[in-house]
Amino acid sequence: MSESVEDLKARLRAAPLRIGISTRALFDLEEEHKVFEEQGVHAYIDLQHEREGELIRKGTAFEVVDRLLRLNEPDSDPYVQIVVLSRNSPDLSLRAFKSIEHYGLPVVTGSFTSGAPIGPYIPAWNIDLFLSNDPHDVKSAIGAKCAAARLGKVPEQLRFQSNDEVRIAFDGDAVVFSAESDQIFAEKGLAAFRAHELENAQKPMEGGPFGEFLKKLSILRAIYMGDNGVSKVRIGIVTARDSAAHARVIHTLRAWGTPADEAHFVGRWKKAPILEAFGAHIFFDDQEKHVLGAAGVVPAGHVPGPHHPNNAIIPAG
Repeated sequence: MSESVEDLKARLRAAPLRIGISTRALFDLEEEHKVFEEQGVHAYIDLQHEREGELIRKGTAFEVVDRLLRLNEPDSDPYVQIVVLSRNSPDLSLRAFKSIEHYGLPVVTGSFTSGAPIGPYIPAWNIDLFLSNDPHDVKSAIGAKCAAARLGKVPEQLRFQSNDEVRIAFDGDAVVFSAESDQIFAEKGLAAFRAHELENAQKPMEGGPFGEFLKKLSILRAIYMGDNGVSKVRIGIVTARDSAAHARVIHTLRAWGTPADEAHFVGRWKKAPILEAFGAHIFFDDQEKHVLGAAGVVPAGHVPGPHHPNNAIIPAG
């Protein structure tokens, strides 16, 4: 980026990175949600009232939210803001904000809709990314032209390094980039896909559902770039493309001004061990099998896309 760090700071403070998050993505409310599914809304409300004085355990997205918020500078307009967007009732907001205060998160705004759709509030809050465990809310956010992902449970083997970095990993096609190349593979096969990517290696791809989020995150990365060329905000691309189709990824990121700190072209290799080695605080992929594979070791979000969940997308030869 050619702008000075001060210019980038001013730009992000004027339009901060705004993340909307459901209470069940921020906190571990799986037990309460199970009561809701099995016994209904009244039993769920009774349980929440019964536990109103109890703190809620940290959920799948808590770590990445906490780390992003810690990048804000004291006594200055924030670079990152978090908005709670929940279909719980206002009455049940007490426990959420009590837990937020206990953990020291500077989260002070939110909407509690008593079951009404979240979608209309995405543009109202100028949300750049929405995280939820509810597939309907995620689809509603996507309908509002917002990057969105459905999270699962807290990983069982979760281990984070005690540093001040934020590490975010993305799949490429149909997540950061458009699904155009995927479509060529689906319709014409691997050879046609490779020929197309070779011919267009230096032509930047169009942005996918997370393209704009990546660009805004890259501003934060540039702000925290050290003199040693290492930023506190580290971006990883983990894609099923291999060396035969990797060049277009690099040229696209270069054209966008959004360089990745790490890029892993895994082909048919599993993504989970790569993501664990990277130390991702969250990972986004449009294929459920990759999300499920990663979710045991890192927080992972499914980005609803155009593909059948069981079909491989752009595999290695």
